[in-house]
Amino acid sequence: MSEKTIPYKIYLNEDEMPKYWYNVRADMKNKPAPLLNPATHEPMTAEELGVVFCDELVAQELNNTDRYIEIPQEILDFYKMYRPAPLVRAYCLEKKLDTPAKIYYKFEGNNTSGSHKLNSAIAQAYYAKKQGLKGVTTETGAGQWGTALSMACSYLDLDCKVYMVKCSYEQKPFRREVMRTYGASVTPSPSTETEVGRKILAEHPGTTGSLGCAISEAVETAVGTEGYRYVLGSVLNQVLLHQSVIGVEAKAALDKYGVTPDIIIGCAGGGSNLGGLISPFMGEKLRGEKDYQFIAVEPASCPSLTRGVYAYDFCDTGMVCPLAKMYTLGSGFIPSPNHAGGLRYHGMSSTLSQLYADGYMEARSVEQTSVFEAAERFARVEGILPAPESSHAIKVAIDEALKCKETGEEKTILFGLTGTGYFDMYAYEKFHNGEMSDYIPTDEDLKVGFDGIPRFPGNMMD
Repeated sequence: MSEKTIPYKIYLNEDEMPKYWYNVRADMKNKPAPLLNPATHEPMTAEELGVVFCDELVAQELNNTDRYIEIPQEILDFYKMYRPAPLVRAYCLEKKLDTPAKIYYKFEGNNTSGSHKLNSAIAQAYYAKKQGLKGVTTETGAGQWGTALSMACSYLDLDCKVYMVKCSYEQKPFRREVMRTYGASVTPSPSTETEVGRKILAEHPGTTGSLGCAISEAVETAVGTEGYRYVLGSVLNQVLLHQSVIGVEAKAALDKYGVTPDIIIGCAGGGSNLGGLISPFMGEKLRGEKDYQFIAVEPASCPSLTRGVYAYDFCDTGMVCPLAKMYTLGSGFIPSPNHAGGLRYHGMSSTLSQLYADGYMEARSVEQTSVFEAAERFARVEGILPAPESSHAIKVAIDEALKCKETGEEKTILFGLTGTGYFDMYAYEKFHNGEMSDYIPTDEDLKVGFDGIPRFPGNMMD
């Protein structure tokens, strides 16, 4: 099909929206390792997980067999407020780079929360409401997840308690205020509200916090408060399932115009955006139907895939959560306060970790000044100010497009633009003022985290 027939923005009709989430685990030969009880090192049962998570979400978390899971009509009706989301052909960026590559991005910032996080937030809030719960607790890094969940809870009349990583709480006050506008209570983490928060503050005075710290506080509050459950914005299988709507839509839009991507790129923190974008394409690769190059992009300051170890580890700093087998820097690793708060997590989704271990995708780490250079370059020609997290994917997409310029290859590149950066102006200000630094942890820095990984037969045995 002629290039000229492909519009700048490809929108599906409402009746073309996905009616099912795609569960990539059903097509994985090697399934993600199960969550373990930290006391017994036995797989967590549904009953044990049900103390922390909603019942239906537990069922989705443990489902390794059903390829498609129907999206409830109530969630589909909510999705229609901002979905289908556009697939954009980056003609202007292509021209500016003078590359023969064809660049597409799936834009998930067209909703009040400003990111893809709303796709799972409404699902998790819906199942909590359906179970008759009073409210939910959660953590948030840069604030996109907390904003999305507060919006979903407001819509369904649920209480929402958010623990926000302290450095983001201070750097991103406007995103904090959006959460409060939707009725959520927001606490900087680590805090003195919880036992685990007080312990972390005692061990790390003045810490800027991490997602691992905030998770611990949110779980403690949920378990200790009747009628509440904990919900998570990334990492878990259930979250990647909900976010598969991104990839299913992107694939449907590309198929409409007979386009097949060669390279698919996503930023990687806990894995929700990357996992959601690549899922249906990865399914084709797993089934031997097509081949794609998948690239996970993470910050050099928190390089779980590129420098982490593949082992069972706690999902949180306070060590109150189950053990997950993943690429990890150690639950005690406190990353530097870089400006991509949503990527400051010590581990990676078990699903994505297994796919990476099996060689189905590659990973790259990038320094934040180069990320903001790419973000600015993109904003100046594509008219969207990207979130710092998404800009990691933009950086590598530009790198790949410039390689095509050198080789003359006409590769098709797809990346995920997970959200906007209009609440990240503090970070852009630091970049423009030349005050942004690149921190790369030393091997000694990483060893501190690795030393805290649990030692038991078959796991991190020296």
